[in-house]
Amino acid sequence: MKELIYGKNAVLAYLDNKGTPKHIYFQKGGKFQEIESKVARRRVNITYVSKQALDKMTHGNHQGVVVEIEGYAYSDLNTILQEAKNKLIVVCDQVEDPHNLGAILRTCDAAGVDGLIIGKHRAVGLNATVAKVSTGAIHTVKVAQVTNLVQTLETLKQAGYWVVAAENGVEAISYSQLNVDMPIVLVLGSEGKGISRLVKKTADILVTIPMHGSVNSLNVSVAGGILLFDIVNRRA
Repeated sequence: MKELIYGKNAVLAYLDNKGTPKHIYFQKGGKFQEIESKVARRRVNITYVSKQALDKMTHGNHQGVVVEIEGYAYSDLNTILQEAKNKLIVVCDQVEDPHNLGAILRTCDAAGVDGLIIGKHRAVGLNATVAKVSTGAIHTVKVAQVTNLVQTLETLKQAGYWVVAAENGVEAISYSQLNVDMPIVLVLGSEGKGISRLVKKTADILVTIPMHGSVNSLNVSVAGGILLFDIVNRRA
């Protein structure tokens, strides 16, 4: 299935990670020397089109360049486990907004997360919007797409990981009280409903971020950033 990547930074990140585009569309009259130099020795079809043509192809700021690729590559769970260095994995439970998934990927890259796991159902997959928001992290963070998150979490527990779910319930502890010196799977819930009942039941520990104002929750990508960097910093 063909997918698109657009925006200069997203395209450069794809090319820097040895991606091989099927086709590149440049806006007529634009300046794209850095991108053109990176594909000069590759067998890539290049077409120069109007801005209006690129506008019709995309749903965001394309900055005059759109790359067509065969599709986004997913990893498998075994690869993530075998290559894990920091023993820190993120699971997204029914996250549907591509902007949130892209932001979470960007944070995962910055925090040195070993892999991100998403579901196939009632969740957004890897697409052009996710790629652009991630600013290249879509090509550096291993992403596994699974059909059953609960079974996947059980597999991770058998591999020695503790499942830590972000949840605002009364039984949750403050994230600052979490023991971070263990292999951790951090579960982040959907934008509106949070973590599903069965995933919550599978979790070993529930953590919350105390709110000190009138707002009772944070955006999922913001919450993920706070929790991940608290883990990373305290481990250091």
